[in-house]
Parts: sequence; C-alpha cells; structure tokens
Amino acid sequence: MISPHSARRATRVQEAPPPKGPPAWDGPPPPTQRPAPRSTMERVKELPGKVSIRWRLTITYSALVFAAAAALLFSVYAIVGNAISAAWPIFETNLPPTLDAQFQQYMQSFQKLAVQNARDALLTSSVMALVGVGILALIIGYFIADRAMRPVAQMTATARKLSESTLAHQRIALEGPNDELKELADTFDAMLARLNVAFDTQRRFVANASHELRTPLTINRTVLEIALSDPEASQDLKALGRTLLEVNARNEKLIEGLLLLARSERELAVRKPLDVMEVAQTAVEQVTPFAEEHGVTVSTELVSAPTIGDPVLLERSVSNLLENAVKYNIPENGKVWIRTGMADGALVVQVANTGQHVPAYEVNSLFEPFRRLHADRVDSAKGSGLGLSIVRAVVQAHGGNVTAVPRDGGGLVVTIRLPLR
Repeated sequence: MISPHSARRATRVQEAPPPKGPPAWDGPPPPTQRPAPRSTMERVKELPGKVSIRWRLTITYSALVFAAAAALLFSVYAIVGNAISAAWPIFETNLPPTLDAQFQQYMQSFQKLAVQNARDALLTSSVMALVGVGILALIIGYFIADRAMRPVAQMTATARKLSESTLAHQRIALEGPNDELKELADTFDAMLARLNVAFDTQRRFVANASHELRTPLTINRTVLEIALSDPEASQDLKALGRTLLEVNARNEKLIEGLLLLARSERELAVRKPLDVMEVAQTAVEQVTPFAEEHGVTVSTELVSAPTIGDPVLLERSVSNLLENAVKYNIPENGKVWIRTGMADGALVVQVANTGQHVPAYEVNSLFEPFRRLHADRVDSAKGSGLGLSIVRAVVQAHGGNVTAVPRDGGGLVVTIRLPLR
C-alpha cells in the first residue's frame, strides 16, 4: 500500500495466506493489559479523584455542619455540668461537726451523681440528635450543591448541543448576578463567538478555494482536449498535450484531496444511519475496474455492521484504502482483501494487500500528508500522498481510529475501528 523505493521489480517471496477468522487480521488486537494489583492505601488515595464535584461539595458541607454541631454539643455537655455544680445549694445544719462533715460529704457525692446522670442523659440525646443533624446536613448539602452546580450543568448541556451548524446562534446566556459563574459563562460565550468566526472563515475559504483552484484547471483541460482533437495537430504537439493532460489531472486530484482533507478535519455536518457493509460494497464496485487494469484480485468478506455517520466520507476513506492497496501492490498476481464486521466491541473495516515489505517504524509516518515510504515528495507518479491522511481525518471525525501494521509476506494491513452508536 506504499510507494516502492525504486522502480525495480519486487522480489517474489513465499506469500502469506489470506486472513481468516474474526476480523483481527495479521495485526495484534487492541491492547488489553491486565492492571497491576493495587494496595488498599492506593485505592483509598484514588477515591477523591473518583468522587464527583457535586458529592465533594455535599460531603464538605455536611462535614462542616456535623463538626459545628459536635462542637456545640460538647460545649453544652461541659456547660451543663458546670451549671449544675454552680447552682447546687449549700446546706447549713446544726449538727455536730462529725455528723455535719458526713452530711456534706454525702451531699457532694449526690451532687456528682446528679451531674453525671444529667451529662449521661444529655450525651445519649446528643448522639441521637447529632446523627439526625448529619443526615439532614447530607440531604440539604446535596440540594445546595445541586443548585450551585446548576449553571455549570447548563453550560455543559449547551456545549454538548453545539455543532458547526448551531454555533452561529446558540449561546449559554446565563442570567444572574455578576459572580464567578456568570463571568465564566460570558467568557465561554465570547469564545464561541470567536469559534463561529473561525469556522465561517474556513467555510468561505474552502468554498472560494474550490472554485478558484478548479476553474483554471478545468479551462486548461478543455483547451488541451480541443487541441488534441484537431486532426491537423502534429504528433509532437499531441504528445505534449497528453503529457499536460496527465499533469493537469494530477493537479485536479491533488486539489480535490486537499479540499476533502480540509472538509474531513471539520465536524461532521451529515449523520445518517448506514451499514459499513454497503459502504464497502460500493467502494469495491468503484475500484474493481482499476484493480483489473493493474491485474490485482480483490477478495471480499463483508458482514453487516450498522452505524451512524457521513456515508460519502466513509465511502471515500474505504475507496482510498482500496486504491492504495491496488497501486502499491506487487507487479504480478497482486491481491487485496477487504472485510467488514464486528471485532472487540467496535465496527471494523480492514484492508490487506500483497506488496513490498514495510518496516514497522515507517508505518505511522504514512498517515502524514504527502508522506510515502522512503520519500516525502518524490516518486509521486502514483498519487499525491493524501490518501491515508484523508482516511485518518474521516475516521477521527467519526470518533474512531485507524491503525496499520506490516503484513506477513509484504504489504500492509490497515484497520479502521468505529465506535458503536
């Protein structure tokens, strides 16, 4: 699927068998590393990061109220004992000194018993009241936190509804006092206004570029075709015209690829229910004549996999993979395999091909614009180097990812994974 380093013929090697089984071809499945066991202390330390801000505010409010209530009850506990001791009457008797001392000692022990009984009764009632206050504080704290977080929830809901089509008129427009949340909402609205200007500028640029760049190329092609149709034109002139037509056609493809790449990197404007199998079938039908011309056999194994997205962009991405698989194949008896289906909880489209051996360290760079194996902007007769870049942009716009691995025996295996909808 990549441009050969030179024009020499590929060396015939023992060809690897076609992929079979579930769509996890020649490449490894997604990483499923088993997490290392964690200690109890590490799990406790991770708890604050797993608790939402709403519950953190609730727990903080409840803890403060509970601490204030506990301090108040402790103060009452101490005050009750001191108040009983201070208000305890002093009894004067006409008893002999020995009997009077015994009587006063008895009254002091009775005083301590009364204070202790009063404190015990207060402590029992206080614990019950403290539990009730704690539960009430949790309930009230949750409603207070909910009310405090309501403007933030409104901002989140607005941000989720935003798209390139609604960015021009949808704003948070938070009402209320000029506090920190109002300032945050106004700042977010100002940022949305700037984003709308940027998106509008980009749309106008793409539209203008599409017109201004395609028009002169179309005129050039028309003039060249008219010149070639002249029966009195010399053979040299016709040879030059055909060469210029090929250059013009390549420039048209390059411009179309750049415009499509710019469109793919924006948010999806079209989201329709579609079946990846049907998208792949259409792409195969379009590429089949091109494959027959190059002597490449296309094998399909298509399984239904419904999703939601832009069918035109997805079809173009699959077509790009197939075209690359055909163009960068072996000179004789080349083969291309395409399969769709479900694998590892995702929708999968995978394209594999025979071809030159691809070093693993070169694979990731092939998704960069204008990149080819062993060359950046040379040996470009086979294409503009935008095919895999467009594929990656389209897949990322759909919330998926695309990976490539060298195929055993030569060539590449490119895997598109789209999330379930």
